[in-house]
Amino acid sequence: MDHQTPPSSPPHVLIFPLPLQGPIKCMLKLAELLCLAGDIHVTFLNTHHNHSRLLRYTALDSRFSVYPQFRFQTISDGLPDDHPRSIDRLGDLLNGLWTVTNPNFKELLNSGGGDRRPVTCVIADGALTFALDVAEEVGIPLIYFETISPCGLWTYFCVHKLIEAGEIPFQGDDLDAPIQSVPGMEGFLRRRDLPSFCRTTDLNDPVIQLAMRECRQVPRSRGLILNTFEDLDGPIGIDIKDTCERGVIEKMIKDLMNAKGDEFRQSMDRLSKLARESINVGEGGSSVCNLNRLIEDIRSMKV
Repeated sequence: MDHQTPPSSPPHVLIFPLPLQGPIKCMLKLAELLCLAGDIHVTFLNTHHNHSRLLRYTALDSRFSVYPQFRFQTISDGLPDDHPRSIDRLGDLLNGLWTVTNPNFKELLNSGGGDRRPVTCVIADGALTFALDVAEEVGIPLIYFETISPCGLWTYFCVHKLIEAGEIPFQGDDLDAPIQSVPGMEGFLRRRDLPSFCRTTDLNDPVIQLAMRECRQVPRSRGLILNTFEDLDGPIGIDIKDTCERGVIEKMIKDLMNAKGDEFRQSMDRLSKLARESINVGEGGSSVCNLNRLIEDIRSMKV
């Protein structure tokens, strides 16, 4: 359906995290930052189960009650109430998201935001690959937020290379065997350093399939938010405002570990200081500058 927003209407962002603790925490922080922009309406889409737990065990209501333009909305994850939703049952969660959450998400976007102004931008976890298809069908720009590190994301991008090279699935229990098919990480990456789903013996494993699907979807999105700061990744070839290309990430990893590996490992105090400085408004920190770019991009989006 067509979504028409009056020119004077403020933008309305719908944030959709993967229903796991880490991604939810990252996206709640992003939601707060967008609310501080003042003129952006934010809807945080959470599953019924996780939202109930957040209300029970955190001060969620009081934390966000100061932002009148913010609201929570919930959606089913497709699992029964008594399901443990543990990481070792991730396949069940992914299946529920695809079979139940997917059509409900489409219905939500088609409704034009319910009792609020129409959604003008979706920010979704990169693992929610169906979200891009739905957003494109409805005509709403989508930005992916990868809450894992850029180094971890690059490993995801190389899963197909690992399979083609026969490095996964692997046999035996030697987790110190070197991995050679992740460009930029040759020589130091070991089996034990790969994401846990790489230890499966079944290439049809839903998590492996998700990783490959995710990397095909990312270049199609309106933009990509990375969980990093520019003083860490900027000097080694990655520019957060640009499209995330494989060659860029490869250069980042290679330069980091070959040229600056020792410095990186021995300078965590310095990096922690840089991370704090990156959010210092008075110093013009890189995270603040990139957040401002994101806000301006959201404001410019038309549906």
